[in-house]
Amino acid sequence: MQIHVNKDSHIRIDEDITERLEATLESAVERFRDRITRLEVHLGDENAAKSGVDDKRCALEARIAGQQPVVVTHHAATVKDAFDGAVERLHNALDSKLGRDSGHKGGASIRHMKADEKPH
Repeated sequence: MQIHVNKDSHIRIDEDITERLEATLESAVERFRDRITRLEVHLGDENAAKSGVDDKRCALEARIAGQQPVVVTHHAATVKDAFDGAVERLHNALDSKLGRDSGHKGGASIRHMKADEKPH
């Protein structure tokens, strides 16, 4: 799984912070690691040099093998808060989309079983 961190010219993060962002993201999507081919992080300051409420934006895109990508966005007052909010949203979106495919709590789904195969 590849992770790419992109930022606009108004966001300043060093290599150490980039590595921490990647580690946080990897940890959040660990359960779906085998299905995700690439993660994109897009950080931006929508008001540039001006201050504003919730002007930091983080968009996360998870590219899933054989499916449409999952994209979430979160706005906050700081880059960290925007990133943390987006990570939570991505985890929930992936859980909703991919969690259904693998069945409830890791077990096989009974929806695809024939009537005589279902547990009683």
